Amino acid sequence: MEMSFKTVYLVVGGGIAGVTCVETLAILHPEESLVLITASTLVKNVSNVSFFAKTIVKFDVNETEATSLQKIHPNLKIVYDSLKHVDTRNCLATTETGIIIQYHVICICTGGIPRLISDSNNNNRIIGIRDTESVKDFQEKLKTGRKMLIVGNGGIASEIVHATSGIQKIWVVRDDYISATFIDPGAAEFFQDTFKKLDVDGQKENTIVKRHIFTEEDTVISLNKDLKSAALGPDWYRKLEGVKTAGGTQELEIIYRVEIKDVKEVTNKEYPLEVELTNGKIIECDFVISATGVEPAVNFSWDKQPDRGPDGGLSVNEFQETTIANVFAAGDVAYAAWKQAPHWFQLRLWTQARQMAGMAGKAMHAKVTNQDVLQDFCFELFTHCTTLFGYRVILLGKYNGQGLGNDYEILLRTTPRYEYIKFVLQNGKLQGAILIGETDLEEMCENLILDQIDLTPFGDDILNPDIDIDDYFD
Repeated sequence: MEMSFKTVYLVVGGGIAGVTCVETLAILHPEESLVLITASTLVKNVSNVSFFAKTIVKFDVNETEATSLQKIHPNLKIVYDSLKHVDTRNCLATTETGIIIQYHVICICTGGIPRLISDSNNNNRIIGIRDTESVKDFQEKLKTGRKMLIVGNGGIASEIVHATSGIQKIWVVRDDYISATFIDPGAAEFFQDTFKKLDVDGQKENTIVKRHIFTEEDTVISLNKDLKSAALGPDWYRKLEGVKTAGGTQELEIIYRVEIKDVKEVTNKEYPLEVELTNGKIIECDFVISATGVEPAVNFSWDKQPDRGPDGGLSVNEFQETTIANVFAAGDVAYAAWKQAPHWFQLRLWTQARQMAGMAGKAMHAKVTNQDVLQDFCFELFTHCTTLFGYRVILLGKYNGQGLGNDYEILLRTTPRYEYIKFVLQNGKLQGAILIGETDLEEMCENLILDQIDLTPFGDDILNPDIDIDDYFD
């Protein structure tokens, strides 16, 4: 490959963000030159996209050969390498092997790196689950392991607990309840009921409707303290289903409000690892799964540093442009520094990586062709659609009262092992919702949040299972 060349568009990274940016540019500007720098011949792409409403999208994440992208973009050149240095003044990017690429606009989509627990880099019994390679490593370990300790409280940790069997599991969470990145204590209780599998003759139990008004005396557990997630895609854990150990037990113990203090390798004991928790408890196990989120991966040098967010991500404006002209960023590496819509906030999810990269592609094209561009409508409302413990989960707006202080109320409808619906209301208007199960309420909730309709006249009837509330708002 030649050691230097020019391109109009340069995209760095083969994850969801990088590939979405390439696909967007392929649609908007197929005749223009485009280079993708990716360290791996396999890239992540999105398929089976389905819309539940205007802004609520569900999709699968797959791995595919990077060369498949050349079918959609005839002028795409792929460089299998890592970025080493960006000279923003002269618009030059240098790779590890010394290839120099002159660009007009660049988009950094280098993603995030797992935030692993103590020197796990030197210990192959501590596995950071972040990408498909680590899942394969984990599957191998699962075949021979008897007891594992899972650290983390987001989607990946939750799904490992759900999808693995035939092995003893100890789940260590630093919060008061499970899956805290995504849900609230009530939903955690709903899921824990499913662990117990107490379904009585397949009968649905009674639906409960509750309203709780937050007051100054209430202490609201602040979620999204670290705003973290992981980029495997919503269906990765299916690969783990059915991996069992011979004669293994199926026990699950959850330990709350603790973190890992130390991990030691030991010999002459039943298990090779000793894990000390912050409450002083010592746990012996075969291996530790570290699923504790990611940090923005900015592992290259610059001639001039762009502004960074408090989490180390590259600060971007509403067009995904950094504080350096012609340098864009999207996905886990970016920090949303623009003035955000009232019902949107950043959470490092594959959903948002796709949205940000689509926006970056549009803005890069607008810059090159001197056109104006508006921020995409998807940034008006936080949405995320995933599967947890076998249930469809849709999160909308300020689903945990994020940023609402103590001045809000919660309306809850739950049918054990069937559905869990939570509305977050402020001044009689819907601000956010958690929908677990096949509720068919997502489109109505989206409209109620976006239109800010006053729901006071409906009282608790808005979640009364005997009233089809959809009829009011269609």
